[in-house]
Amino acid sequence: MTTSASVAHRTGHGLTYAVLGWAVAYGGVRLAWTVGEAPEFGQFGSDLLGFTGWRSVALCVAAGVLAVALDRAATWRPVLAALAWAVTGALVAAAAILLPELVSLLLFAAGPYFDPVAFASRLGCVTGAVLLGLATARYQRRTRGDCPDCCRTGRPGHQRPAPARWARWAAYGAVAGLVTRFAAQFVVGFDGLTHDASVIGLEIGLLLAGVLLPLALVHGWGEIWPQWVPLLAGRTIPRPLLLVPGFGLGTGIVAYFGMGLAQLASGSAGEFSDTFLWVAMSAYCVLGLGLLVASSDYHLRTRAACPACGR
Repeated sequence: MTTSASVAHRTGHGLTYAVLGWAVAYGGVRLAWTVGEAPEFGQFGSDLLGFTGWRSVALCVAAGVLAVALDRAATWRPVLAALAWAVTGALVAAAAILLPELVSLLLFAAGPYFDPVAFASRLGCVTGAVLLGLATARYQRRTRGDCPDCCRTGRPGHQRPAPARWARWAAYGAVAGLVTRFAAQFVVGFDGLTHDASVIGLEIGLLLAGVLLPLALVHGWGEIWPQWVPLLAGRTIPRPLLLVPGFGLGTGIVAYFGMGLAQLASGSAGEFSDTFLWVAMSAYCVLGLGLLVASSDYHLRTRAACPACGR
């Protein structure tokens, strides 16, 4: 246990240094672009959403300061953790355009408006969010008495055999969100969407992510390959196969369409009616939140026993 604790302590310092290094490097770029001349970013006019100029510099400074505060705090301080998670969320939201860009790249249809500099900047912003999020999670484990390796507080050997009721509701809510989104599109029509291969691919991907993924997270066939799957039937499904898209898509969808709702509330005009946008974007947010909740339950339910604490 002593060895585990010392390793966890060194890991915590490592995360602090990583966040500080990122804040200096990425914050330096943001500062240079703010006081000097920033690149032209074409269609969107900026690489980040909502947090540009001095606000982006302030985010980097806040992340570095909070990383140090988290490392030095010896007791659990909810306000400090809340501030750290808020900055983490702001960094993710600022780079929300990264989600559709990654989907387009996966479909080999980046499009004429793809900007590699803006893409790299958004990746850098999300990197800071990941590092600060890990540092915050480490702080919570260290100060709340959780296991520093796995974050568990339950009794050794305790594991929930079945999905929680709230996880099932979240998964079905995600499916309902997708159905609502397509129903709204059906009302306004699909003109201009059925002739674009990348858009068609995106819609098919959404259909898979919004139906198969959330249901797999809360049913047995999301843990063991079902009998109708050739060559894999009866084998255990690797956890990352569901957790990576579950958490990744959930976070990206909430960030992207959450920022969209914020822009809509501020009066930004769009191609479609405000009613359609409110319904469609809200439905996407429900889908993303459902994926996050169902993925959390899947993670807690299927993880192996921790070698450090036995839980």
